[in-house]
Amino acid sequence: MGRLDGRVALVTGAGRGFGRAIALALGRAGADLAVNYNVSAAAAKEVVAEVEAAGRRAEAVRADVAHEDQVRAMIAQVLARFGRLDVLVNNAGVMTRGPFLDVPVADYGGMFAVNVTGTLLCTQHALRPMLTSRYGRIINLSSQLARTSVGAGFAAYAATKGAIEAFTRAMAHEVGPHGVTVNAIAPGGIDTDMSRAVMTPEYRARRLGELPVRHFGGVEDVAYCAVFLATEEAHYLTGQVLQPNGGWVMP
Repeated sequence: MGRLDGRVALVTGAGRGFGRAIALALGRAGADLAVNYNVSAAAAKEVVAEVEAAGRRAEAVRADVAHEDQVRAMIAQVLARFGRLDVLVNNAGVMTRGPFLDVPVADYGGMFAVNVTGTLLCTQHALRPMLTSRYGRIINLSSQLARTSVGAGFAAYAATKGAIEAFTRAMAHEVGPHGVTVNAIAPGGIDTDMSRAVMTPEYRARRLGELPVRHFGGVEDVAYCAVFLATEEAHYLTGQVLQPNGGWVMP
């Protein structure tokens, strides 16, 4: 018996990185999976195949989360296939790095469209079946950059994640009486394709020296947090931000 047997989860941006790891971990815990993607169809289908190989139902669902008509259709597809929706992981996100004076309006507008508006739209449409069943787990992906600066180049991205954390707390108050919890995960010091692309060898060495645990985490450390927050046992946790960061930022 898995901790999430009988539950249905939707993970946005689930073809790679955190989303892929979270989707696979939820599947291993017993959940059936809707695997959202926008452009990476092949990667999403690989995740579906892995989840199905583990004995769970899974389906790839295409949607650009920044567009309401696509989000509405995605939720309808999930409900048609699985008949319910218990867990939403708002993972889809984009990052443009650069000094703020040099970041084009279109670039930071795009980050807000996906990272913030996408989270709001998916939450709004996923909430309807959750409120009907009086059960739900909403998990938003934030970042340690919402809590501390690591130097120039991340201001607009950090602003999107600060908005996510404020939204998480506000929604926890709003839907808590209806059996729905809303929490966030703010990773830091995690080895991913994105982090390796923006870290110079010198910066990487310095960061390792700053971490109390003296090693970077992996995507599985973030996936573990998502599985925990998705369980029934986590019913008393809401409006919280879990921080898998190796001790880099301590609240």
